[in-house]
Amino acid sequence: MENDLYDLYHKLAKHLDNLPGGFPETNSGVEIRILKRLFTPDDAELALSLSLIAEEPHVIAHRAKISVEEAAIRLNNMEKKGLIYGTHYKDSPPKYTALQFIVGIWEFQVNKLTPELVRDVDEYMPYWVNTDVWKKVPQIRSIPIGESVDSNLEIMAYEEAIKLVETQDKITVSPCICRTEQRML
Repeated sequence: MENDLYDLYHKLAKHLDNLPGGFPETNSGVEIRILKRLFTPDDAELALSLSLIAEEPHVIAHRAKISVEEAAIRLNNMEKKGLIYGTHYKDSPPKYTALQFIVGIWEFQVNKLTPELVRDVDEYMPYWVNTDVWKKVPQIRSIPIGESVDSNLEIMAYEEAIKLVETQDKITVSPCICRTEQRML
């Protein structure tokens, strides 16, 4: 049983490593500790059936060899845990996709951080940043466009900002994961 769990979390780590953001292996196994803190074995197993293509629960259920009803419940729960991404539109079934660890799963943990998880991620970060994936295709970078940028910035009046906000149907506000993590450290 212990070997099965070990294999399951290693498969999940490899699955995440195959996504564009990567999830490299370490000698210490800290990446496996992180996954065990975030994913139950059932979550890990189902996560292996997701890709970056948004799919309805019945498609994922077929791939995972579980009922559509079970898939729908489990996918919804995993989305609430910040382990996968879901899209929900009024007149269509939800669709779910895999999430990269960074930018993705980690940021969705901002309101669920524990000191143990923060310490593990802090230990892991140097491995993740120094991977070939990050060096070849960094996620957070500036893109030179070869043009000057107008620096005549205007400060929006409060009334204009309120109008902008009021025209939106949905607004998301979240604490900064890096600041929250550093406060915990």
